[in-house]
Amino acid sequence: DMGLGKTLQTLAHILLEKEQGRLTDAALIVAPVSLMGNWLREAARFTPGLRTLVLHGQDRHGAAADIADCDVVIAPYSLLQRDRDLWLARRWHLVVLDEAQNIKNASTGAAQVAAELDATHRLCLSGTPMENHLGELWSLFHFLMPGFLGSQKRFKELFRTPIEKHGDSERLTQLRARVTPFMLRRTKREVATELPDKVESIAGVTLEGKQADLYATIRLTTEKAVRDALLKLRQVCCDPRLVPLASAQKIQQSAKLDLLMELLPEMLAEGRKVLLFSQFTSMLELIEEALKARDLPWVKLTGQSRNRDAIIDRFTSGEVPLFLISLKAGGVGLNLPQADTVIHYDPWRNPAVENQAT
Repeated sequence: DMGLGKTLQTLAHILLEKEQGRLTDAALIVAPVSLMGNWLREAARFTPGLRTLVLHGQDRHGAAADIADCDVVIAPYSLLQRDRDLWLARRWHLVVLDEAQNIKNASTGAAQVAAELDATHRLCLSGTPMENHLGELWSLFHFLMPGFLGSQKRFKELFRTPIEKHGDSERLTQLRARVTPFMLRRTKREVATELPDKVESIAGVTLEGKQADLYATIRLTTEKAVRDALLKLRQVCCDPRLVPLASAQKIQQSAKLDLLMELLPEMLAEGRKVLLFSQFTSMLELIEEALKARDLPWVKLTGQSRNRDAIIDRFTSGEVPLFLISLKAGGVGLNLPQADTVIHYDPWRNPAVENQAT
């Protein structure tokens, strides 16, 4: 789960390695760009004894000369392939992959470079080590312990196909027994025992009038393109204006947005601190319009947001009680303990990703 101290535990471990004289080479931490600032802040706050270097941006090549004098190097996944020679040219005491599901596809350049790194120790950090299929777990273990789960082809024959296609419980037990000794799993229930029980409220909304007609029309006319249709149907349920059709743009009716605008003023008046997730950034823009019309304060975080830390600070400081977040930009690696209410405007197809955001 998020918020249990994976970052802090890792930094404390590196500091212990240094204090006991084992950190003869630097530790490399690879993280999404959005989380690099968090690593730097946590290191400065909890382990100031570690000499930390961030390699990112146009000036990174000049700064790379300082690696030899550092204990910790922080870099983004996007530079693994681009600066491949830099990472492979030296030995690392420890390589840490934060949000390690970023290498879930073993064929990507980042995953291949990660597997080639010369490291004494390797560590994957993730709240969602497997999002879609067992092949993603194989990719993480290929980085951690090459050959431990066999080749990708052999793994598919022995485990993926029997488990995923045939429901083979015996193979599942065998796989679980093999990987469990190398996985430390902590949940919020086990660690943060003082937390109150999570209360989930599902509000049913009935589509009516033209919005319901549009839903039915799209459902009936796009059977052959199921995936496209499902996307459009999800968009209609959120707000017809999300659908890239001229007829949809004319429909101003949105039952879900209307309900949201009934709930939010009450919640904010009660002093709630609310996180509102949507997978559609365009939906967040429509919600912003509605909030502006009602003079309700908010901040927003998407993949296009600049000054991410300043945006987060406005919410965590209590200046703004409502935080609009796109699921991809803020669904992982972001700890917001100030919030007491989470709203998923549109459910995500993968419950694990949705739970991670919550």
